[in-house]
Amino acid sequence: MRIAITGGAGFIGSNLAHALAARPEISHIRVVDDLSTGNRANLDGIAVEFSEGSILDPGLLDRVFRGVDTVVHLAALPSVPRSVRDPLASHRANATGTLQVLEAARRAGGPQVIAASSSSVYGLNPHLPKHEELRAVPRSPYAVSKLTAEAYLTAYHHCYGLPVLPFRFFNVYGPRQPAGHAYAAVVPTWISALLGGQPLVVHGDGNQSRDFTHVETVCQVLGAAAVGQVVHPDPVNLAFGTRTSLRALIAELESATGLRAAVRYTAARAGDVRNSQADNTRLRALFPEVTPMPLPDGLRLTVDWFKSVP
Repeated sequence: MRIAITGGAGFIGSNLAHALAARPEISHIRVVDDLSTGNRANLDGIAVEFSEGSILDPGLLDRVFRGVDTVVHLAALPSVPRSVRDPLASHRANATGTLQVLEAARRAGGPQVIAASSSSVYGLNPHLPKHEELRAVPRSPYAVSKLTAEAYLTAYHHCYGLPVLPFRFFNVYGPRQPAGHAYAAVVPTWISALLGGQPLVVHGDGNQSRDFTHVETVCQVLGAAAVGQVVHPDPVNLAFGTRTSLRALIAELESATGLRAAVRYTAARAGDVRNSQADNTRLRALFPEVTPMPLPDGLRLTVDWFKSVP
């Protein structure tokens, strides 16, 4: 089986490449990444065919997708705050980029396309847990771009028969997730700060909640979806229904590191959602065998990885 991963040198993409390389069903892995947020070193130690470039380049996508069975589309310009600052860049990468991927998949003969959307599409809808039939009320350009991307997948399934599977990711964390930049996610940012003796900055009162999902669990689902050629034209939440406040996350990180955190509270950020928790009924029906990693275990593994990085 031959698989192409867009954004395959990034956090989730590189973890997926390592996971797929260990599966006997996978004979060949191709990665395309422009390295704007990814790192070629994330793929060290595994055999992949790497192409540096943008998913906005149709010719490059045609070369990468030729003869593959599955495309896992993870390339994106992440971050809600980044999209608020530059909405056009977010739209080009996430919405137009997805459209280019789908067109290239059509030209390649119609391989399965698995793609990453985001829980941010639920936005201002207050209902918990979030199930896929809820009305999306995006409150950031990033969320709009992801909602557009998943809508394109559904449309391409119905218009062209393309086998698709859009996933809504919820606060994925784990090894290879970078810290130290303006748009870094909360888990790597706080682990890096704790280990470096710096205060943890909380945007808001800390009572906002998230459904954290370890990247190893995400890769289990993506691998099973690819190998099993699972198709579902409507979005599928990829999270397991936990709800952890940021204050509780601080306590978990203190336990994982054995360190006491200094905390500094600041104003809430534009575009951030208040609470997030997945209804995983659809996911469980499609992937009943997947067992999620508990948050304390996942945080300890992530802390260990941070300590191992020079």
